[in-house]
Amino acid sequence: MNPEKYPDFMALALREAELAFEKNEVPVGAIVVFDDKVIGRGHNLIETLHDATAHAEIIALSAAYAYFNDWRLENCFLFSTLEPCLMCAAAAVHSRIKTIVYGARDPKFGGCGSILNIPEEKKLNHNIEIVSGTCEQEITELMKLFFKEVRQNKRKVN
Repeated sequence: MNPEKYPDFMALALREAELAFEKNEVPVGAIVVFDDKVIGRGHNLIETLHDATAHAEIIALSAAYAYFNDWRLENCFLFSTLEPCLMCAAAAVHSRIKTIVYGARDPKFGGCGSILNIPEEKKLNHNIEIVSGTCEQEITELMKLFFKEVRQNKRKVN
């Protein structure tokens, strides 16, 4: 995939994050792309589903599995507005994702370099290329707005 297309695909992931924001979920969105086509999309649904694993990336990966009727997502790109956490980074490795493209770093939970770097861990049988910082400013602004509203008690998160 041409890296010049990354911002266009990240804009679609950002739209998913906005859907999460509207549902009072932490605004994280993700899409899976194969041959320049979106085959999976998702946004955080943790509060909605009362499920700690209902991360945007997991939901997008699950949709991509259904598209192929297979758990192997070779030659697919995972776009996430926020650096995938340890769980989501590991799921991407298990899925054989080719590249993870993310926007903003996550210093508290990031599994693609901030805390650990699971996708590039040489002891694993599959490694993933990581591209960070795509559309970072827009994503950071949405995250800051969400947590500002939480601090001002305009939003309630468990």
